Amino acid sequence: MAQKASWRGIYPAVTTKFTSDDKLDIAEMERCYQLQVDAGVHGLITCGSLGEASTLDPDEKVEVLKTAIRVAKGRIPVLQTVSSGSTRQAQAAAEAAAKAGAAGLMVLPGLPYKSEPHETIAHYRAVAKAGGLPVMIYNNPPAYGVDITPRMLVELAQDPLMVAVKESSDDIRRVTQIINLLGDKMTIFTGVDNLALESLAMGATGWVAGLVCAFPEETVAVYELHRAGRMDEALAVYRWFQPLLDLDVSARLVQNIKLVEAIATGTNDRCRAPRMALMGTERARIEKIVKDAMAKRPKLQAQKQAKSA
Repeated sequence: MAQKASWRGIYPAVTTKFTSDDKLDIAEMERCYQLQVDAGVHGLITCGSLGEASTLDPDEKVEVLKTAIRVAKGRIPVLQTVSSGSTRQAQAAAEAAAKAGAAGLMVLPGLPYKSEPHETIAHYRAVAKAGGLPVMIYNNPPAYGVDITPRMLVELAQDPLMVAVKESSDDIRRVTQIINLLGDKMTIFTGVDNLALESLAMGATGWVAGLVCAFPEETVAVYELHRAGRMDEALAVYRWFQPLLDLDVSARLVQNIKLVEAIATGTNDRCRAPRMALMGTERARIEKIVKDAMAKRPKLQAQKQAKSA
């Protein structure tokens, strides 16, 4: 079982790669995930919203998880996202992830039903019990309509498997509220790319990141520089990063990030239908944002020094 203390730092929500005939592209996922590991990320999260989980079959989710585990080679934890329409389905997914070797689970409420607080708590407890693995609770009320409040986290924290929360409410005050109520009982991850440094400054110790798929070194740099107390340098990288990070906060975040990733790392931006890769003026707009950013890409020697300090 992964230890709570290890759940800190940068955890990419990795993308799922597809071949031109809509099969899983295992080789390309291995290549892209290796870029993350080589950049010094602290964990990997598979089959999340960015990983197009809603379009994947259960066996495909297990294959994506196993791919990330092979790349990680036990050096960093790999978490599997559990997002299902019923608690029963989520329990089965948790069991499958545990059997495949996941170090933990990132669990969403049962969707698309908007559960009441007591239903939400019962769902999380049932899924954690089924998997028997540490759980990161994913709170994203703007996207999913279910708010897992700090008071609910207090109740959930009574279960020793509930070790972390991915806080994506868009309310930066939540970090302080959670710390005031829970202390260090749960690790707080920010889940909103363009609120990441703000969240770290308020006491979060992890970042479930999206644009990291395209720019892993810069994402790790923001975290490591902040951790080393070098806030001015962290801010410089973060301010450069901001136009790209804004692309995470969009209904088209998958298409946006896959296109940025394709430009920055030489991969492809294929999506699984009904999603389609960006086209026309919207594609041109994203391409310009990336081109402008890459023309001013910061040098990261300072990050390397911070990490080794």
